[in-house]
Amino acid sequence: MTHSPTLFSRRELGVLFATALIALVVVPCLNAFLPVEHPLHVSNFAITLYGKYLCYAILAVGVNLLWGYTGLLSLGQALFFSLGGYALGMHLMLKIGKLGQYKADIPDFMVFLEFPKRYPETGGLPPHWLPFHNFSFAVAAVIIVPAVVAFIFGWLAFRSRIKGVYFSILSQALTYAATLLFFRNDFTFGGNNGLTDFKFILGADINSPDTKRWLYVASGVLLLLVYLLCRWLTSTKFGLIQRAVRDSENRVLFSGYQTAHFKLFVFVLSAVICGLGGALYVPQVGIINPSEMSPDKSLESVVWCAVGGRGSLVGPILGAIFVNALKSYATRAFAEQWLYVLGGLFIFVTLFMPKGIIGIPEQLAGLRRRWFAPKTPPDPTAASATPTPPQP
Repeated sequence: MTHSPTLFSRRELGVLFATALIALVVVPCLNAFLPVEHPLHVSNFAITLYGKYLCYAILAVGVNLLWGYTGLLSLGQALFFSLGGYALGMHLMLKIGKLGQYKADIPDFMVFLEFPKRYPETGGLPPHWLPFHNFSFAVAAVIIVPAVVAFIFGWLAFRSRIKGVYFSILSQALTYAATLLFFRNDFTFGGNNGLTDFKFILGADINSPDTKRWLYVASGVLLLLVYLLCRWLTSTKFGLIQRAVRDSENRVLFSGYQTAHFKLFVFVLSAVICGLGGALYVPQVGIINPSEMSPDKSLESVVWCAVGGRGSLVGPILGAIFVNALKSYATRAFAEQWLYVLGGLFIFVTLFMPKGIIGIPEQLAGLRRRWFAPKTPPDPTAASATPTPPQP
């Protein structure tokens, strides 16, 4: 009797359950129920910071699904992260109401830029902003907008068989063009200041401790769901073909598979994952502007995957949390040297830790076998034995 292979091992399920319990139950309880003076109390600032790390981890998982499992090094995933953030940010801006500086029914930057003269029929609100009064429409836009942009770009790129470094450069050019576009004040998305000064989300005060706590929990739940989705996807036949495309695309083509379709699906799925992460990032950080989609942000997400260990699902999560925690410390201690630290870290990992943080136990085990394994003495009888000449 044969048994079908299980998706999760007992050890993996145990680690997953323990991590989820600590992150999604224990940490929020330490914030909600312990007094501020208690040594185990988690502050509101810390809970928001942890939520930001979790959103970055979601972005890293999306990058890794492309780079680590499909072999597509995209330098534009921060664009999809920001598009999801802008989609929800538009809804949050419309919920400010008359609480802005100008006490108007439209966001402050629209009053400052004299949008009522440009759009008198809607009171100054651009027509494409009108549907974002509805929260459900905004959530749908968080998914659909990154998916549509990724589909158009990916279809054109993969149809033309663009791959390797050329795909990386092209995706970076797309991100740079979008950044320049969003910096324009007449593009109706706040220009270089972006969208900020949010007040409410789903009727709740966005700056209240309860809201911050629930946003953190939502980020953790989303990361868990994304992990489970990618874990299932990479364990199916699709995942096998996905890794085959990464290792040798020509062989997959010769086997009769349309690799462009596989790459396009993964590219769109990765964009949706990044967009969802960006949507939860915005209400916790309180701002979204074009700098979040600049090419250097996409490069940073690649570094997270490399440091954590690309080609594994846990590695990019560890890398995103570790690098951003290091950044939070370094930008306070020695802000001007942070970019040198980040570059040095990437070079060190590339040269000496090719499998990243997740591969350290395997590397240590290999070194232990190499240095401390008992050496078997040579057999003296084998050395002294002379071969018998063949008989004629």
